[in-house]
Amino acid sequence: MKIRNQINLRKTLAADLNFFFQFQLDKDGQYMAAFMPVDPTDRDAYLAKHTRFLNDPAITTRTILVDNEIAGSIAKFVMEGEAEITYWIDKKFWGQGVASTILKDFLNIETARPIFGRVAFDNYGSQKVLEKCGFVKIGTDKGFANARQAEIEEFIYKLT
Repeated sequence: MKIRNQINLRKTLAADLNFFFQFQLDKDGQYMAAFMPVDPTDRDAYLAKHTRFLNDPAITTRTILVDNEIAGSIAKFVMEGEAEITYWIDKKFWGQGVASTILKDFLNIETARPIFGRVAFDNYGSQKVLEKCGFVKIGTDKGFANARQAEIEEFIYKLT
C-alpha cells in the first residue's frame, strides 16, 4: 500500500462539487457505493442537492486532498436522528490508504458519537476502512440499490 506525501482535509467549496459529480459517474465506484440516485448522470440535480448540503449546519462536509489534488469527499449527516458518515474516493486513489487516513482525521473534526457507517455487503474495502477506524459491525439491513438494480444487504457499523 502506497501512501502519498500529503493527505489533507479542507472545508468543501461549491466549486469542489463539480469534481465530486465526476467521481460518482465512475461505474466501479457506483457499484461499490450501490445506493445511488436513480439518475446519477443528472448534473443539475446533483449540484442542487449538494449545494443545499453545503449550507446545512447539520452536515459537515470536507474535501479530500492528496498532494493538493482533489481526491474525494467525506461528510457527516443526520438521518432519522442518527449521525452517519459517508465518503467517496476517486478510483485512482483506491488501495493507497487514503480512505483510512482521512476517516481518522475526519473523526477528530467531527465528534458526534455514536456515528454510523453503512456499506454494501461486498464492499470489502470500505468494511476494512471502517474497522481500522474503530467502527464495529452491529447489524444488517436491506435496501434497493439503484446502481445494481436489485435489493441488496448492507452492513451497519457503529463508532461510540
